[in-house]
Amino acid sequence: MNTEHVTNIVSKCAQSLYAIKVLRCQGMSEDILAVVFKSVVLVKILYASPAWWGFANSADKQRLEAFLRRCIRLHLYRQCDPTVTQLVEDMEDKLLTSVLHNDQHVLFHLLPEHNNCTYNLRPRRHELVLEIKSDARNFIERQLFKDTY
Repeated sequence: MNTEHVTNIVSKCAQSLYAIKVLRCQGMSEDILAVVFKSVVLVKILYASPAWWGFANSADKQRLEAFLRRCIRLHLYRQCDPTVTQLVEDMEDKLLTSVLHNDQHVLFHLLPEHNNCTYNLRPRRHELVLEIKSDARNFIERQLFKDTY
């Protein structure tokens, strides 16, 4: 299922890449092409990625990274910009932070109870009770156990 999703994403992004190449032939500047790439192609790759990233296998993730390397060779994305994995991890961190700080968030009820320990051995990303992990593909559990992997 997820391989089909990644194949679909890469296919749609390749179509958009062709359109960007046509814009380049029409004389559009490199800076504007980079902005168009980020706002059209990169958004397609990252859309709802916290929901499906945990279910993607390493081959799927490598396909997305390879597509991004292709875009670097085409001078649409800079080598120093973050990889797909780094972008998804940043998005997941922002989502977890927004869930933790908003008790009205739709995912808030999925969080475990707060841990009321008075000792502090090392800093943690959250103050929630960690139970035995059951599925590392689930976004909430993947984020809560991120420090333990």
